[in-house]
Amino acid sequence: GGRLALARTDGAVEVYNFAANYFQEKVIPGHETRSVEALCWAAGERLFGAGLGGDITEYDLARLCAARSVDGGGGPIWSMAANSGGTQLAIGCEDGSVKLFQVVPGGIQFERNLDRRKGRILCLSWHPADTHIAAGSIDILRVFDVSSGQTAQRIMVNYHVQKVTRECIVWGIAFLSSGTVVTSDSFGRVQFWDWELGTLLESHTVSASAVLSLAVSEDEDSIIVGTSTGATYQFQLLPVKMGSLEKRWVRTKPFQHHTHDVRAVAHSSTALISGGLDAQLVIRPLMEKMQKKGYEAALRKFTFPHRCLVSCARKARLLLFQFSQHLELWRLGSTEETGKDGEVLPLCRMPEHLVQLKSKGPEHIYCSCVSPCGGWVAYSTASRFHLYRLRYEGDGVSVRKVPKVPKLLLPAYQLQFSADSGSLFVASARGSVHVLQLLEPGGCRHLHTFRPPSGSPEAVYLLAASADGHWLAAVGGDWAIHVYNLKCCKHHCTVPTYSCAVTAIAIHPVTNNLVIAYSDQQLFEFSVPEKQYTAWSRTVQNCGLHKGWLERDAPITHIAFNPKNPAHILLHDVYMFCILDKSLPLPDNSALLMNQSTLKQLPETARQRQLHAFKICKKFQPLLFADVLDENSLVMVERPIMDVKTQLPLPIQQKKFGT
Repeated sequence: GGRLALARTDGAVEVYNFAANYFQEKVIPGHETRSVEALCWAAGERLFGAGLGGDITEYDLARLCAARSVDGGGGPIWSMAANSGGTQLAIGCEDGSVKLFQVVPGGIQFERNLDRRKGRILCLSWHPADTHIAAGSIDILRVFDVSSGQTAQRIMVNYHVQKVTRECIVWGIAFLSSGTVVTSDSFGRVQFWDWELGTLLESHTVSASAVLSLAVSEDEDSIIVGTSTGATYQFQLLPVKMGSLEKRWVRTKPFQHHTHDVRAVAHSSTALISGGLDAQLVIRPLMEKMQKKGYEAALRKFTFPHRCLVSCARKARLLLFQFSQHLELWRLGSTEETGKDGEVLPLCRMPEHLVQLKSKGPEHIYCSCVSPCGGWVAYSTASRFHLYRLRYEGDGVSVRKVPKVPKLLLPAYQLQFSADSGSLFVASARGSVHVLQLLEPGGCRHLHTFRPPSGSPEAVYLLAASADGHWLAAVGGDWAIHVYNLKCCKHHCTVPTYSCAVTAIAIHPVTNNLVIAYSDQQLFEFSVPEKQYTAWSRTVQNCGLHKGWLERDAPITHIAFNPKNPAHILLHDVYMFCILDKSLPLPDNSALLMNQSTLKQLPETARQRQLHAFKICKKFQPLLFADVLDENSLVMVERPIMDVKTQLPLPIQQKKFGT
């Protein structure tokens, strides 16, 4: 229904929530020894993955980890599919076997093998009635009878082609309720077969290279395929002529949203979804399924994570970058020059790479943080929590690991140091937050564990601490926001629930107001001492935010405040940086939201009439992080898209007309 699961080549699994504006609500970090070749939902909301390691893994979406694994028993697993009821899993193995597993509470159980033949099983599809399974291999597709386990049909996909010199790999397969089997192969063809007669009904050559992926809509009237040239194609089942009952499959829409192999496609009720080696997730809404043209019908592209991978030590002017298996600590450069708006100032001191911390073992890093003073760095993987004490002596840095860290901290999903660098808050499972006291010259002890009063099965994924050390806000996977009193060590209040995911929170250093950004782009301000929404927040909800603001794709990932002006809230997403001035009126839908360049050209008198609360800058893109260093400076971290693309393999060269 409302969720999309995807796997990346490093073994990471991500879950996007359609209802929450396609927010990336859950991320299970990767693992060096875990490859995920197949994902499927079964028995409702249970997610299973399988890969070349030969194991079937169930993922715990509350604790964000691999819950349990079962050996498939047939070597590397290339494909997996669940039946329509989600009660059985079929896996296709390297040894040519198709194995059935029963989905039971608490895991899966091996049921039986189907008829085994030579050749790895690269793709699988159940008939909607669960009576047969179609399996694609090299040069051949087979249909198995589930009840007897025997091969009911065997079709050579190249039997009608003369003088074939290379093998044909069946990359994708779908079994329709009409009895038609659809295949996509390495010859660039999408073919439709009558499985009972074993005959070819239709063949469409869509590409000179391979068609790697295939998905069918729930109504079985639309198909999406992805190719190794980065193109995706839609096929629709249409009448031969107006009013005719006879229908044919017609290639209707080509899309070129990717640059590399489109390894995975999915077909929701309203959109075509694709992902590939260029690391982009593309969601293309189908116009004919939309009630009206507008924001809902806009193309979406997701390249960067919906969470912060950078943390800042403001006082020490340091930045900590989190990579999959290491951390980098950098000291920012500085300048003594001043200049006009838009000028690039020369540096008197260059940025300096101080420390690189490598994570041992195959597990990828969940979260990391550097303290405001720059003296502490912490990070966590699935099974280890590490805390380091850093000392700066001239140009050198000494790093010492803190021994005997409390065991109860695992797993940690988010880390946050207090403003005075005296405490560390560790977000953990079941809604709990652990408080550690940091000791000199380099140690720590567990002070307290906060838990929500009503309990929660979900992990905490966002934390925000107040500057005065009095309050701590925590957000869990159930989207509930709990505020704790750090002085009394007790639960203070719960923010009224809202029907969308929280993407960023921060507590104002002067007023102790909690500013909350949601995935539907709404903004709320909640007074922590008074336990209620502020007057400004009520005004925002009564008047509504600008249509242009609400129709942005990217979620707000970080919130900060201007120390010079308490009315300023600093927000950013991947594509823009915004200063929200609460002292100015909110813009109505007739006003121009992106008006900064226009305002510069207007005389002072006209400028006053055009002023509104949103000051938006799109100069820095893609923007991964923005924060205030001091009263006079901001730090921005960009990740140019070309830097990502240069690390990708070369795309398939395509002949362009006229060149």
